[in-house]
Amino acid sequence: MLQLLSDWQRKPLVDALMAFKGFKLVAAMVTVSEIGTFSRFEHPKELMAFLGLVPTENSSGNKQSRGGISKCGNPHVRWILIEQATHYRVPPKVSAQLSKRQEGAKSWIKELSWKTQTRLSHRFSTLRKRQLHHNKIKVSVARELTAFLWELGTRIEAKQDATTQN
Repeated sequence: MLQLLSDWQRKPLVDALMAFKGFKLVAAMVTVSEIGTFSRFEHPKELMAFLGLVPTENSSGNKQSRGGISKCGNPHVRWILIEQATHYRVPPKVSAQLSKRQEGAKSWIKELSWKTQTRLSHRFSTLRKRQLHHNKIKVSVARELTAFLWELGTRIEAKQDATTQN
């Protein structure tokens, strides 16, 4: 995988994603390759739907009821994001491993990584206090993690597009 990554055009996005808690080489590469171009989604909710992380809905007339996640979408990335959500169950901190992966990353990427950690860690603990099932908490955190990944992906793709046009 390291050989493939060295000359892959999506390497900047993989490197940036590895600056996030829980994302090492395999998870970052699979996530980036399976999602493809982040900017094709106009809003993070579209990416969440693509991954099958949105609830199903049964509606008839004035009656609406929501069910579990749709699971219509990419199962590989959905599984990885739900597994990565587990990393946010603990209070935010920059470990030695994460600090090493963040070396050379731009400051806005580190800030977004920290914002992601603080937000999702708080979300995990809030849902745990409400005594929701552990799997529901992980899916909810994975859905929010998707929004942060969308922001990261679209910003990096916009910067790459700006440099190729110049």
